[in-house]
Amino acid sequence: MKRLPPRTLHGQLTAGLVALLALACLAVGITTALALRGFLMGRLDEQLTTSGGRFAASLEHEAQPDSDNRPDTRGQARSTFGARLLDGTVTQAAVVDAATDRPLRLTPKDRHALAGVSADGRGHSIRLSTLGAYRVTAVRGDDQDILITGLPLHPVEETVHRLEAVESVLFGTALVITGISGAVWVRISLRPLQRVTARAAEVASLPLASGEIAMPGPLPDTDSRTEIGQVGSALNHMLGHVENALTRRQASEERLRQFAADASHELRTPVANIRGHAELALRHHGPVPGEVRHALERINGESQRMTRIVDDLLLLARLDAGRSLQHEAVDLTLLILNATDDARAAGPDHRWLLELPEEPITVTGDAHRLQQAIGNVLANARTHTPPGTEVTIRLSADHTDATVSVSDNGPGIPQALQPDIFGRFVRADHARSRSTGSTGLGLAIVHAVITAHGGTVTVTSSPGHTTFRLTLPV
Repeated sequence: MKRLPPRTLHGQLTAGLVALLALACLAVGITTALALRGFLMGRLDEQLTTSGGRFAASLEHEAQPDSDNRPDTRGQARSTFGARLLDGTVTQAAVVDAATDRPLRLTPKDRHALAGVSADGRGHSIRLSTLGAYRVTAVRGDDQDILITGLPLHPVEETVHRLEAVESVLFGTALVITGISGAVWVRISLRPLQRVTARAAEVASLPLASGEIAMPGPLPDTDSRTEIGQVGSALNHMLGHVENALTRRQASEERLRQFAADASHELRTPVANIRGHAELALRHHGPVPGEVRHALERINGESQRMTRIVDDLLLLARLDAGRSLQHEAVDLTLLILNATDDARAAGPDHRWLLELPEEPITVTGDAHRLQQAIGNVLANARTHTPPGTEVTIRLSADHTDATVSVSDNGPGIPQALQPDIFGRFVRADHARSRSTGSTGLGLAIVHAVITAHGGTVTVTSSPGHTTFRLTLPV
C-alpha cells in the first residue's frame, strides 16, 4: 500500500525538519568520506612516488647489484606490489610477503590492466585478481622498460568504510533524537493553533440555524506579533459578529413569534363572533333576499377558513416557542386507521390503500398532534390530486425508527416547489387555490409536529409518483 505524505501541519513540519537534517547529514557524510579518501589516496601516492620504482627495478637487476640497486632496496612494506614491463609485456611481477618478494602469477586480465597504466608517475587504481584493489604508479626504467610499483587500497577502503559506519550510526541516532524532539517542539509550538482549530470546530458543530445559541468565549491567543495570534484575533472578531447577528436574529424571531401568537389569540374571538352572527342570520325564518343570503354564506365560509388559519398559526407559534407536547404511548397503527377512515369519508373518489405490519407499532409522543400531522398529509394527497388517484399509506419500523409513508400516483409536485414545500403559506398556483380551502399551513404543521417529536419528514416527487415520509423515533 502506498504511504501518503503527512497532511497535518504538525506532521509536515516534523517531516520537513527530519528531511532537511537527513540531507545535511548525507552531504556531510559524503563530503567527509570523499575528503578522507582523497587524503589517504594522496598519502598513498606520496609513498609510491618516494619509492621511485626501486622494488620493480630490483626484480630485473638483483643478480648484478650495483650502487643504485642493492638487495636492501627491496625493503618495502608488506603487500607492496612490483612489476616490470618491456614493450608492453609484463616480464616480472612480485609482491612483498613477510619481508621477502614472492613471484606472482598474473592472469591475462591482470596483464592487460598493468599494460594500460600510463608511465606518468601518477597514482592509478587497478584491481588484480589475486591481490584485490591496488594503487600503482609507473615510471620508465634505464633499459627502456616500465617499472610499476603498487600498494594495496584495502587499508584506505577499510578506513573510509569505518568512517561511513560511524557516521551512519551517529547520523541515524541524531535523526531519531531530532525527529522525536522536533515532534514535541512542533506540537508545543502549534498548541495555540490547535486551540483555534478546536474553537472553530466547536462553533461549526453548533446549530446556528435554529434557536438561541450560546457562543463559546474568546480565544486567549491574540498576540498580533505572531501569525497564530493574528488568526486567533480574527476568529474572535468573527465570533463576536456572529454572536451579535444571532442575538439580533433571535430577538427578531421572538418578536415575530410573539406577534403571531398574540395576533392569533386576539383574532379568535372576533372571528368567532363574525361566524356566530353569520350563522344566526342564516337561521332567520323570514324572507331573505338571495344576494343577502349569498353574502352571509360567503361571510360564514370565509370566517370558518379564517378560524382554521388562526388556529394553525397559533399552533405553529406554540410549537416554535418550544411548548412541551404530551409524552405518552401512541399506537401509530390505530392513528393511521382512523386518519384513513377520515380521508375515505372526505375523498370517496380516491382509492385508499393500507399496508400495515401484523403487530402494532408504538411511539412516545402527543397522540392528538401526530393524528393531526398524518391527517394533514392525507388531506394534502386528497386535495391536490384528481379523483381516482391511488393513495397508499405504509407503516414500517426497525429498532430505532418508525416510518409512515404516504404515496400517490398523482401529477406530482413541481420541482421548483419541492425545496420549500414545508414552508408556511406555500402554494402552487396551478394546484392550490383558495377555493379548495387550503391555507398553505398544513405541511408546515406536519414538519413542526414531527420535528418537535425528534423525527424528520421528507418528500420525493416526480410526475406520477409522490411520497411523503414521516420518521419518528420508537
